[in-house]
Amino acid sequence: MESKYNLKSPAVKRLMKEAAELRDPTEHYHAQPLEDNLFEWHFSVRGPPDSDFDGGVYHGRIVLPPEYPMKPPSIILLTPNGRFEVGKKICLSISGHHPETWQPSWSIRTALIAIIGFMPTKGEGAIGSLDYTPEERRALAKKSLDFCCDVCGSCMRSALLALSPDSDPRPVDHHAHRLAQQINFKADSSSSAADSGSSAAAAAAAVTSSNSESSATAERDTEDTASAEQTESSSVAPQTSSEGPSVPAAPSPRQRRSQNQIQSPRYPVLTASPAAQLPPQDAGHTGLAVLIVLLTLALAALIFRRIYLAHEYKFDYEL
Repeated sequence: MESKYNLKSPAVKRLMKEAAELRDPTEHYHAQPLEDNLFEWHFSVRGPPDSDFDGGVYHGRIVLPPEYPMKPPSIILLTPNGRFEVGKKICLSISGHHPETWQPSWSIRTALIAIIGFMPTKGEGAIGSLDYTPEERRALAKKSLDFCCDVCGSCMRSALLALSPDSDPRPVDHHAHRLAQQINFKADSSSSAADSGSSAAAAAAAVTSSNSESSATAERDTEDTASAEQTESSSVAPQTSSEGPSVPAAPSPRQRRSQNQIQSPRYPVLTASPAAQLPPQDAGHTGLAVLIVLLTLALAALIFRRIYLAHEYKFDYEL
């Protein structure tokens, strides 16, 4: 098999290493790649003790992507068990349904321990999950020992080591078990999504309320400003005496400045001389009229001189 793959590939190196670590079956799980495909593994897991799956051994497939361990595998159960659908990819945060939650530190051993740990939990509508009755699951657990895989040839009665009286009823790989505890079902992720949605709604409500408070504060400031202006105008209004004619009170410096600003323009007005105030169009028309008169006089003088020279030549010829 090694000659078929690029041994420099990170995925091939990782899978070769895990295959060597999982070569010997244990009392709780066993997994190995197919002889002709390093990226498809078949596994067998023992049902967790003190559960409806106690006494059963279940077989399944793990399909790994070429980008492993950067992308998660897909997990498919082949043995009827009453917890996971047969022939369908189950939805764990360690499986291909949730690539966003996958961690490269997880491994095939981690996935096996996670499957064993999640078998007694409720399906709660997760993808690929089932909620059979305890009686049905116990019956399927007994029948699971008769299952044999047509692809890898594994039989569940001999796939794992037999449990001994001194053996630990649960997997003893503490590191893998600690990693498996970080895995969640889709139902948990859905609830967390609902919690995040409620948090987002609460945040939106808080933003709306803050905007409303800001608008109310702005309106109160406007009303306070208007009332202050009215108070100031009433305080500087002329006071009348009932004993004599009303005498206007002397304006304050602030009022004088306001009156000066109202009466005087904001920008100074530049005054020009009378000659400069004449529209430039009138000066142009006057110059044009003078030029026309001069040209007319010159033309008349030229015509008169031609006539005079013609008559003078005629008189000389006759003499």
